[in-house]
Amino acid sequence: MPVCRERFYFGMKISRATYRPLAGEFEPAWMALYRSGELGVRARIADKHLEDCDLCARYCHVNRKQTLDGVVCRTGELAVVNSAGPHHGEEDCLRGWRGSGTIFFSWCNMRCVFCQNHDISWKGQGEEKTAVELAEIMLSLQAMGCHNINLVSPSHVVAQFLAALVIAAGRGLRLPLVYNSSGYDSLEALKLLDGVVDIYMPDMKYGDPELAKKYSHTPDYVSINQAAVREMHAQVGDLRLNPDGVAERGLLVRHLVLPNGIAGTEQVMQFLAREISPHTYVNIMEQYRPAYRAGEYPELDRMITAEEYQAALDAARRAGLHRIDRRCSDRWVIRWP
Repeated sequence: MPVCRERFYFGMKISRATYRPLAGEFEPAWMALYRSGELGVRARIADKHLEDCDLCARYCHVNRKQTLDGVVCRTGELAVVNSAGPHHGEEDCLRGWRGSGTIFFSWCNMRCVFCQNHDISWKGQGEEKTAVELAEIMLSLQAMGCHNINLVSPSHVVAQFLAALVIAAGRGLRLPLVYNSSGYDSLEALKLLDGVVDIYMPDMKYGDPELAKKYSHTPDYVSINQAAVREMHAQVGDLRLNPDGVAERGLLVRHLVLPNGIAGTEQVMQFLAREISPHTYVNIMEQYRPAYRAGEYPELDRMITAEEYQAALDAARRAGLHRIDRRCSDRWVIRWP
């Protein structure tokens, strides 16, 4: 059934100036791989990796088709999805005026004590989905008019979403793919995603490996994270926006400012400017709040101050970064009738 393109937006009329057509001239990178058959090959290779899993930086090397014993992500052959839908809280260049088509995967390969989505990431709330069901979710997000498919916490389900992407592509999916990860990604997985992902959006959580070990139980986070971001940038380059200001391809880095300098903002910004690109698009986030087990750590048991956030912005500018995300909520105005 064709998508109805009435001038309505989730029950609200919008002006002609606000409305944009669903399809543009931009073609997602993965479509070329689909036409050549390479996308199917990548999906089959990734599926084979599940039998001795190295598809995230934990390198559990467990056969996830047979057991969850020793599997940090607690995810077997099927991905677990908590929710999906148009998201209007993402960066302006992702959400646009129709929302970013988010799919929130349950479980995680990290163990952040301050996790703000602990019900999803630590406790795995959600439902298992087959590849066909995942494909249907992607197509439904496209039908709603979303600008992209935004895979949230996908590091441990690379094989599952590649299988779904092949199916969705055959049924008419035409949206760019956003890989929205913690940045704790294996190079083995990222090589399989070369030419598949249009927009990489990793976190860079820490500048100090000892603090990553203490607060996220990932002693090798900094080295793994930096190698992953290098690979991501090598694949897609600096973030590119279309004339409407919506992201089409490239790297967007998120950095959550933590109290008492725990995130190592200075080190992270220097790394991005010197070893990735001074044109890196960075979202320096101020929304930290004590969550889950943060109360067990006095140094994490408070929100950040305005001074701490300003210091983070200053660190980015000192490093030479100039593409700092700032929310402009009135860029695309949704008007009541």
